[in-house]
Amino acid sequence: MSMTSMPDWSQLQPGFVDPVHDAQGVFRAVLDALARPGRLCSVGSRLAPSEQASVAARAVLLALADATTPVWLQSPLPEVASALRFHTGATLLSSESELAGAQFALLTDPAHCPPLERFAFGTAESPEHSATLIVDVPTLAAGHTARRDRHSNSALALRLRGPGIASHADVSVGGLDAAFWQSRAALAPRFPAGLDLLIAAGDRLLGLPRTTHVEVC
Repeated sequence: MSMTSMPDWSQLQPGFVDPVHDAQGVFRAVLDALARPGRLCSVGSRLAPSEQASVAARAVLLALADATTPVWLQSPLPEVASALRFHTGATLLSSESELAGAQFALLTDPAHCPPLERFAFGTAESPEHSATLIVDVPTLAAGHTARRDRHSNSALALRLRGPGIASHADVSVGGLDAAFWQSRAALAPRFPAGLDLLIAAGDRLLGLPRTTHVEVC
């Protein structure tokens, strides 16, 4: 059900110090991350740290969400929810039955991500009517870190190919197992419909548009 109860403003977190210029800076970081998959882009230290979600994930939502963009929160996040309501006016969704109505989805427990086909991924005629998933992960690094079990939730080595990548790009992403990437790959035949991902950790973002092929190494 929609999160329509009165928020607890005692938990309200500050937004951007300079709302216009900070939002523009985050927007540029998002565009750069999606235009150059494999390149980690920093949103800067525009927000205070929170235990509920990373600086990057919260900054993206503060910069992109507004009263016309429903946001689905995977977990109850009082600080994040009150900040989004106050600073953006966005409608917050929480039930899995509302997944298809979300324009943005914040996944803070990526190991238990709902089936990707339940999100809005648009149609061939209207591919823009799709969700952007903001996935908060514990670790995110350029290149391949120490090899881990591909079936575990620890860091996986990924190889990226596609538009915006000269040959290939290597990254390591924690918190998402091989099954998640297999599910994402299964959406490829639906192109130009699909899901765009923003992987967040700390103040950094990795953009994975639907055109990027991801191989688990």
